Amino acid sequence: MKTGDSIDPKTLMRIRSLALRARAVVEGFQSGLNRSPFHGFSVEFSEYRQYTPGDDPRYLDWRLFARSDRYYVKKFEDETNLRCHLLLDLSKSMSYGSQGYSKIEYARTLAATLAYFLSSQRDAVGLMTFDEHVQDYIPAGFRSGHLRRLMRALARQVGGRSTSLNLPLEQAADQLNKRGMIILLSDLLAPLEGLHRNLGLLRARGHEVLVFHVLDPAEVSFDFEQPALFQDLETGQKIYVDPRTARETWLARFGKHLDTIRGVCEQKGITYRRFTTDTPLELALAEFLRSRMQGIASPARSVRHMVRRPP
Repeated sequence: MKTGDSIDPKTLMRIRSLALRARAVVEGFQSGLNRSPFHGFSVEFSEYRQYTPGDDPRYLDWRLFARSDRYYVKKFEDETNLRCHLLLDLSKSMSYGSQGYSKIEYARTLAATLAYFLSSQRDAVGLMTFDEHVQDYIPAGFRSGHLRRLMRALARQVGGRSTSLNLPLEQAADQLNKRGMIILLSDLLAPLEGLHRNLGLLRARGHEVLVFHVLDPAEVSFDFEQPALFQDLETGQKIYVDPRTARETWLARFGKHLDTIRGVCEQKGITYRRFTTDTPLELALAEFLRSRMQGIASPARSVRHMVRRPP
């Protein structure tokens, strides 16, 4: 089933192979581009960037303008290839899901889609997975077999009990010496102390940083109806909750948490996008492309609901 020209995430998650999911999203997205006024853009994307004031107008491509109604200039050789690292949260809170699949399944599919797309563009892709510790680190590359290695690491099971956002960001700042793009995929349900400093450090070292905030729709709306025993997936703590009385407090605390994250990203010039797990992956890929072009241009009495409370 599809929503418009997009694959319904619930249908997509029935595909067992992560690589096949990624391929389905990318090919569906490119097919949509070919049927749109941007026909040819998916092929030419790696060779052009959007025009910005100060560029030499002699390098404008008028044929591409005629198809897209936007100004693009030919990239110079040192602008063409991107070095991108994906930072994927594998903590226990990511195992929650109300849609028939979890946040981690959605996030790893999004990461796989980005890796597949970038590899098809001959861009170098790397990966860091983490919970309270960094679990896997694969340096950026694009040689034969590299994508398969990434897919195996992305399929890793959720392990750790808690989440540390600071540790992977600090390690990324220490290890990634060449400037590139860093994409953080996480539910960000962790203490935010240090986030401002560590994201700022990545920006200060010349990296373009994107935060893809992955949440379950139930976490955003808290639309549970019946009283139930809720469990924190990371600490194991259980608490009996009547959603009718707790909803207002939850939404206020959760909204404050989101405002803090958005504020940090805005201050540091970082692209922030929030995706609930019912969002078609093609839309997430489109957001990535938009960001890249802009960057180049400049429950009952049992444990029924397993929700991570915002810190």
